[in-house]
Amino acid sequence: MGQTRRFLVFDSCGAVVHRGRIDPVQGWFKGYAARRRTAIAQDTGRFRARFPHMGWKLDKVIDWVLSEGRMLPDLDHVVGGLGKAMLEAEAPIWRIRLAIRTVHPLVTALSSAWERDSGKIDSVAASHGLDQRQEFIGSPLARIAETGRPLRKSLTDLTDADHVAYHELRERGATDYFGLPLRFVGEGGGVLVFVSDRTEGFSDQDIAGFGKIGAAITPIVEVHRLRNLSLAVAEAYLGPRTGRRVVGGQITRGDIDRIEAAILISDIRDWTGLNARLPVEETVALANRYFEVIDAAVTGHGGEILKFIGDGVLAIFPAEPDMRSACRRALSAARAALAAVPQSELRYGVGLHCGSVLYGNIGSEARLDFTVLGQAVNIAARIEALCGTTGQPAIYSQDFAEMLETEHLRLGAFPLKGLDAPAQLFAPVAAEPAKPPTEQIY
Repeated sequence: MGQTRRFLVFDSCGAVVHRGRIDPVQGWFKGYAARRRTAIAQDTGRFRARFPHMGWKLDKVIDWVLSEGRMLPDLDHVVGGLGKAMLEAEAPIWRIRLAIRTVHPLVTALSSAWERDSGKIDSVAASHGLDQRQEFIGSPLARIAETGRPLRKSLTDLTDADHVAYHELRERGATDYFGLPLRFVGEGGGVLVFVSDRTEGFSDQDIAGFGKIGAAITPIVEVHRLRNLSLAVAEAYLGPRTGRRVVGGQITRGDIDRIEAAILISDIRDWTGLNARLPVEETVALANRYFEVIDAAVTGHGGEILKFIGDGVLAIFPAEPDMRSACRRALSAARAALAAVPQSELRYGVGLHCGSVLYGNIGSEARLDFTVLGQAVNIAARIEALCGTTGQPAIYSQDFAEMLETEHLRLGAFPLKGLDAPAQLFAPVAAEPAKPPTEQIY
């Protein structure tokens, strides 16, 4: 057992407001929440002594942040709730904006803005390359990010040299701008912006109060950023449906559900030959184009790619609301993908089947994979392998065909590994023009 260690709690001015001990066995602060509230109350008392004429109730806003604000589900709700809390506290606020950097394959920054007049939240996801865009270069957010320091700007005496963002706010009646950097542990950070339309703008007391709010809300924003990051990584590598399950806590080995689904398996024809004939950069570019086409088709028709396997893809279409719907969507996705890239440019096959699969976590104690298993998956793979033999870009099983209300091209009976009797296989009669999806599941 370790020795009990002492700890100190400081207020934002650096004064010690509590002394206590940490129990190393239990590993938590006894009564920490109560002591933290006491520290904040004492800190607010010092603030009031320094700024006795503040015209709004800062302590009410801080209390909201630490009680209700930390329980909200996402940053949009946090920003909207903060705006409402500041209005109720009679703060001279017209607009609040929160912007954070994130890690995502498609997005580099997230922004939530609230305005008093509408009460609505405007959410923006900025794609990669933001730092090189003309509208961002030299902007208030760019300056705060570069310097790591707060930025105060009166909007009543702007010149042509000031950034267009200031002018746009001024044209809407804004008078004062204050941006505050939020510092996170490790890399990354955010910016919290307060804008007023009061004639005299913000006072020094207002600015000091915003600093207190920023300090209180930063840990909450950082938690949401980390959650967004975790979800983005999980969805990028596992897909949206599966990623949400993993982030939601379904990470135990053997945590498996049995679901009904249509299965789509596809891979590139003559991949080995392509690698032998083409430079590696060209084969990678071809593979990425193929994956983009398949992903757009699958997700556009309510399916989800579970994994890329070398030059192949495994995707499922859950039977929601029923298996007929799943099979229709899977076939529509296959047709859309095949129509997007002519076989003369890139040849690939698609195998389709339906049935019961095991959906969940498998693997070793230290390394897990979230996937689907079962005979239905194996059959789909065996069917796809026959695309080259039959010369058909898309083939499906009899079980799959029975779920459709279209004509089929009967290919005959083929032996499939794992089945006692040959399986009847079918192909679409013609590659009909791909229609936009009408059934969205996720």
